[in-house]
Amino acid sequence: MGLLDPVAPRYGQASLAEVMPSVLSVLGMPYERDALGLGAALAGVDRVAVLLLDGLGWHQLGVAAPHAPTLTDVLGGRLGTARSITAGFPSTTPVSLVTLGTGAPPGAHGIVGIVLNQPGTDKLVNHLHWDGQPDPQQWQPLPTAFTRAVNAGLAPTVVSNPLFERTGLSVSAYRGARFGAGVVADEVATAMLAALSTSRLVYGYLPDVDRAGHDHGIGTGEWRTAVGNADRLLTRLIDGLPPNTGLVVTADHGQLDVPADRRLDLDKDRRLQAGIAVVAGEPRVRYLHTIPGARADVIATWQGVLGGAATVLSRDEAVAAGWFGPIPQQHLARVGDVVVICHERWVILASEHEPSKFTRMVAFHGSSTAAEMQIPLLVVRR
Repeated sequence: MGLLDPVAPRYGQASLAEVMPSVLSVLGMPYERDALGLGAALAGVDRVAVLLLDGLGWHQLGVAAPHAPTLTDVLGGRLGTARSITAGFPSTTPVSLVTLGTGAPPGAHGIVGIVLNQPGTDKLVNHLHWDGQPDPQQWQPLPTAFTRAVNAGLAPTVVSNPLFERTGLSVSAYRGARFGAGVVADEVATAMLAALSTSRLVYGYLPDVDRAGHDHGIGTGEWRTAVGNADRLLTRLIDGLPPNTGLVVTADHGQLDVPADRRLDLDKDRRLQAGIAVVAGEPRVRYLHTIPGARADVIATWQGVLGGAATVLSRDEAVAAGWFGPIPQQHLARVGDVVVICHERWVILASEHEPSKFTRMVAFHGSSTAAEMQIPLLVVRR
């Protein structure tokens, strides 16, 4: 499969939504389903650490390998096992963190993009800068895997930046877990290993690779340094795992570098503004909320302007295609009346609506290419 070929999410079989239920099944919770077959590799373990390396997709592992010896040993079968699964859609951080944390596809938990329109208003919810309004327990109503783990006596711990602890995104993805502080790789490793003494389920998060890709591009010196940080974290975890402990490593998405000549800006093309009331989504997947009666015209105009750069379809078509998994009525309006899914290396910027950092990014993610959708599932046991 090529880097730019489209990949559908494998909900129910081999997606990020299956990671936590499979881990909980390994830890003895009878109503959780081990769809990923982790029980074969982790039979008999009494605790599991789950590590998410933000932005380190399956197709980036080959670029990372010369700078990540421990990761390379896992990929080569010398330290564990490796295969690919898929992210949910859109392939972006808030969607993926809540998909992992709930064990449910995006449609079910309702976090279906970085920026969503709050139905019935012209307000936007940015899940990366979510101060608690709307109430995350109403906006994302599903119980998390960590809440289920608490009820089973597993005393779960989440290790991440302490600034994230009470954000709406953390409440949506991790509620129920104790919070442990870890920002840089060594801090995350130390906190995760310490938590394994009292918690049977420990989850850790490292953002370095994603940040370096956005700011500098894949394969750059900064990106290689970030990969080295991730590998050091992985090394410390493997070396320090207590007996009878499993380690599961995954990611939330991959990334693609986007050249300057593949960047469209809807705020600089009047044709792309006609009939639109609210612009949401992100540069690789746009949600367009249209004024009454304008949806068909918006679809036709965007199809004509974008041509082969994107698929432009209605909400109903996107939902029927299964991109979000089953989606209840209460979450439907969060998806735009029109959904625009960028192909290959195209992005659609909104320079007057969004922070300027988007225009400065080198690598992007969110769409349906293999580079963005396919993510690693690495399993190591002590």
